[in-house]
Parts: sequence; C-alpha cells; structure tokens
Amino acid sequence: MGADSFLIDFEGAKPRPGALDVRWIHGSPSAKHNADPDIQVHGYDEHTFILRQNMAIDYEAPFLFLLFGNERAVLIDTGATASAEFFPLRQVVDELMESWLARHPRHGYQLLVLHTHPHGDHVAGDGQFSDRPDTTVVGAESAAAWPYFGFATDPDAVAHIDLGGRVLECLATPGHHEAAVTFYDPWTGFLLTGDTVYPGRLYIDDWPAFIRTIDRLIDFCDHRTVTHVLGCHIEMSRQPGVDYPIRTVYQPDEPPLQMTTDHLREIRMALEEIGDRPRRRAFPLFVLCPSESSIGWRTNS
Repeated sequence: MGADSFLIDFEGAKPRPGALDVRWIHGSPSAKHNADPDIQVHGYDEHTFILRQNMAIDYEAPFLFLLFGNERAVLIDTGATASAEFFPLRQVVDELMESWLARHPRHGYQLLVLHTHPHGDHVAGDGQFSDRPDTTVVGAESAAAWPYFGFATDPDAVAHIDLGGRVLECLATPGHHEAAVTFYDPWTGFLLTGDTVYPGRLYIDDWPAFIRTIDRLIDFCDHRTVTHVLGCHIEMSRQPGVDYPIRTVYQPDEPPLQMTTDHLREIRMALEEIGDRPRRRAFPLFVLCPSESSIGWRTNS
C-alpha cells in the first residue's frame, strides 16, 4: 500500500473544542529589546496551526492560520511584513509542512494561499510564496478572490475549498472591506472571521453591509457546530470596553483570541442599539468603529 493510501478521515466526527489557553506573544515595553520569536506557532491539533506575528516587527501583530488536508494545505493570510529577513513566514510554513509530511507522507503535496481581505497587514507576505513550487496564491482583492470563490456571480454562495477530505466553507462577508471572506472549518469548528469579528476595534467601512454580514454569520452558525470564532487581531485589554492604543507594541493584559457565536449576537444587539446613525461605541469585548462613509450613510441615502 502506497504512502498516499493512508488518508486522514477529516469528516468522521463532529468538531470538539480543543485547548486554546495560549499565552500569545504580546510585545514588550521596548521593541528594540524584544526577545520573542518572529512568529509564534501554536499547534491546535496535528493538522491545524495558528501563527502570530511578533508585535515588535509590526504593531498589528496579526494571526494567520495553516490547515492541512490530505492533498494540500491552506495558509490563510500572510501577515503585515514583506521582508523574509524580518518576517520569515515562508521558512516557518515550509518547516511546518516538512514536519507534517514526514509524519504523513504524500506525493505532490500542494500549498494554497488565501486571504480574509486585502488590507496590507494580511497580504504583505504574499511575495514570499510567489516562486514556491506547488503553490497557488489567490489574490485578496475582489477581482481575483471573487471569481475564485464563485462570489462574482453569486455573492450569497457558500464556496467549498477541498484540501483533500477537509472541506472549508467560505462566505463573502463584506462590511469591514468589500472583499472580506469568512472561512468555516468543519474539522476544528473554527469560524475564521478576519477583521470582521475579533476582540478589538471593528472598523466598519459599509454599515448596512456589515449588518447583513453579521446576520448571515449568525444564521450560518445556527446550522453548524462552531467551537471558536477566531479573528486576526487582539486589540482589547481584559478591562471591559478598554482597547489598547493604536500602534502600541506592548499588550500585557490581552483577553483570549477566541470568541463565541454568542459574541456575534452581542455585536448584532450593539448594532441594533446604535441604530441607523453609526457612531463609535465601546462594548466589553469590541469597539464598533464606523468609517466616515458609514457615518454619512444615513445622511446620503
């Protein structure tokens, strides 16, 4: 029996919550003397890894996700720094893939690079993968991402990305950005929400679209087992309603990254409470931050 015959059954059981009691790297009082790794790697399970960029390299300190299937892995987002010298993302991903393939030998194993949205702190590392063999990088802008997912013809579609038995469900979730995408992984139960939902400042570029997205996510989650809602940043402190200043490089009192589907409902209630005149409002685990265009939406509509 060949090595490729040993397939992992990613569809055989319902997802169960795994441990996420992680002490994420969170910067230091002096970025110059920061001793954290460039990229923190947390193995959620044998086939799932969560990465965080060092805050001393870029204050955004985004989270990235590497998921393995039988035929290919997917890297969701590529961080805030282009330079491989300062942010060795490809090296870390290559090492993780080599280690995984040593345990689960496969021929012709592929890497797919996707994104939650096109903002610079989520796509800067794309260039590190442009010449990587057996790799497909799908651009994050709607012109590239929407045809790939099928959203160009049907923005309400649920796209399916098959990694080889591990099939992600993908939704167009505009509001923060017109090209925002949310990923659901039935294996772990992760709902990967990018910058749409996370413990921090929820920057809303299109208020009505954001409301529709939150409604859609709530309905979507009502029909699936969601263990953790995982965005790409932590910006809040553990003090309810208090966020760290923008561009801070030291966040010693962060709450956990993971949120729940109940937090989706809290966001929806907050939107309802604010009504049709968007304004900045702080809530215990998030801050609603409408853009100027969103604030002017009601006046101009």
